[in-house]
Amino acid sequence: MAAAQTPQGATGIGATKGIKGRSRVSGSGRMSGSVRAVGRALHLPFTGTARGIRKATHAHGAGESGLGKLIELHAVNGAGDVMITVALASTVFFSVPTDEARGRVALYLAITMAPFTVLAPVIGPLLDRLPHGRRAAMAGSMVARAILALVLSGAVATGSIELYPAALGVLVSSKAYGVVRSAVVPRLLPPRFSLVKANSRVTLGGLLATGIAAPIGAGLQALGPRYPLYGAFAIFVAGTILSFSLPRKVDSAKGEDVALLAADEQHLHGPHRREVKRPGLRTVGIAVTHALGANAALRWLSGFLTFFLAFLLREHPLTGQSAAVSLGMVAVSAGVGNALGTAVGAWLRSKAPELIIVTVVAVVLGAVLVAALFFGAFLVACLAAVAGFSQALAKLSLDALIQRDVPELVRTSAFARSETILQVCWVFGGAVGIVMPLNGTLGLSVAAAVVALGWLTTVRGLLSSVRQGSGAKPRVA
Repeated sequence: MAAAQTPQGATGIGATKGIKGRSRVSGSGRMSGSVRAVGRALHLPFTGTARGIRKATHAHGAGESGLGKLIELHAVNGAGDVMITVALASTVFFSVPTDEARGRVALYLAITMAPFTVLAPVIGPLLDRLPHGRRAAMAGSMVARAILALVLSGAVATGSIELYPAALGVLVSSKAYGVVRSAVVPRLLPPRFSLVKANSRVTLGGLLATGIAAPIGAGLQALGPRYPLYGAFAIFVAGTILSFSLPRKVDSAKGEDVALLAADEQHLHGPHRREVKRPGLRTVGIAVTHALGANAALRWLSGFLTFFLAFLLREHPLTGQSAAVSLGMVAVSAGVGNALGTAVGAWLRSKAPELIIVTVVAVVLGAVLVAALFFGAFLVACLAAVAGFSQALAKLSLDALIQRDVPELVRTSAFARSETILQVCWVFGGAVGIVMPLNGTLGLSVAAAVVALGWLTTVRGLLSSVRQGSGAKPRVA
């Protein structure tokens, strides 16, 4: 009996230990599974958002061509720039009384914008001489702004004069990035993708990132003036790494030449044309040159409204609102209008771009005149939205004309140089806006006169281009 029971007892004891062992393993497994589940739950908002962004930016062949990475890089660029803008606006504009702020912003323009008007025309030709280093140039602009953000973080705290040269460096680096980005987009077009559609995607990516980063920057500003600049530093470091993830083909200049911006046949150059000693932006076609003139008027208006309304609404806020809220409402209106214009521009890419430009400039002119005659809160917000919408739509139409009328040999150069000209026009518009008296009717009347001049000097050429069908055959430049 004892002998018979011993194995049974042993078996029973062993069985009991086995059950306890399995229980411990099972309990440990459940605990580790719970930890993994909690980890997945915590990471889901970030990983899910990242996957969603990647899916959107890489759709329709953009991932394979490399355009998706450029969209993400441009979003990073916009987020970093808006962080610096928030910090500088709070330091130069909001932290002092209106009269003193006008003087400080005027000084800011004199020290930063004035040299930029001299440097900006040089940026495009200089980068044309370095076509094999576009990724390095974009990364360099990110590194420069990362370092300058740290310099600015010390300057905004102490109010030292370093603020102004550092801000100039940020501005030049940002515009240099914009010129290089304009040259890179044509190299990354997916199959059956137009340049207009690609640019609209890149622009929308930047606008969305700006809209997300702006309130984050404002929150960091509440902690201290340095914190948005620390955020900008981190963003631009990420942008530096992302720049080198672009495909190597963006560094290739095979088959490219320098474009000249004029419509006269005597400046035509190429294998079968006489040599041009000093190539510039010429011979891109009458439609392109007139479209660029109309866009210059709209870009001037954008710079003017940015500075003029900033001071006007600070002194005379919208009815029942504070100055900060008034400026925020106008900025949101302009941003929404810009996004809508970008979306509509991609949808209308097959329509006559000349007619679109003529129409939107006329609409803007009407909006400025109405806002000048019946100046009020609602009309100011509407004007900001219309100006943003029209600027985006006209710029995409200009891109369409460059793609249509300028041969591929010089298209990249024409696109980059036209962007430099538009940036200079924005600077001039801002300079006029800062010196104008804070009178809404007077200021908008001056703006209407400039827009009318730009429209009248270009409408005839654009309509003539439509009638003559200048886009049927690309010009050889």
